[in-house]
Amino acid sequence: MPFYIIAFLVIVADQATKAAVRVHLEVGESARLWGIELTRFENSGMAGSMLQGYGRLFGIVAVLFVLGVLYYRKYGKAKGALLDCGLGFLVGGAVGNGIDRLLFGRVTDFIVRKGGILNVADHAIEIGALLLIVYTVTIWIKGRKPAKP
Repeated sequence: MPFYIIAFLVIVADQATKAAVRVHLEVGESARLWGIELTRFENSGMAGSMLQGYGRLFGIVAVLFVLGVLYYRKYGKAKGALLDCGLGFLVGGAVGNGIDRLLFGRVTDFIVRKGGILNVADHAIEIGALLLIVYTVTIWIKGRKPAKP
C-alpha cells in the first residue's frame, strides 16, 4: 500500500507545483519562495538538458519503466516496505515527468540547486534511488554469513 500512496502523492505534488509555476512564472523568470530560488526552465531532453528535442520519446520510456516496475512488484520475489517506498518515489517521479513529456514534449523545471534546475518529480526519483540503494545494502548485509574464527 505505501507504493501506491507515495506514487500518488508525488504525482499530485509534482503536477500541482508545475501548474503553479507555469501560471506565475514565464520561462527564464526567477522568484524566491520560502528561501528557495525558483527559475522556470522548460527541458525537452533528459537530465542535464542532454538530448534536447526527445521529450516525447522519454515519455514513452517512462511508461515502459512504470510497466516494468508494476510487473516486478507483481512477480518479483523481493518484498518489503523499504523497497515499496523506493519504487513508489521512482514511479511517482517517472509518471510526473512522463505526463509533461507526453502532453507538452518537455518538462517544467523550477527548483534551483547546485548543479541544475529540477522539479518535484526529479527529487522524488533521487529519493527513490537512495531508498533502493539502502534496501540493496540492507539485503546484502543480512545475507552475509558471519566469518569463521
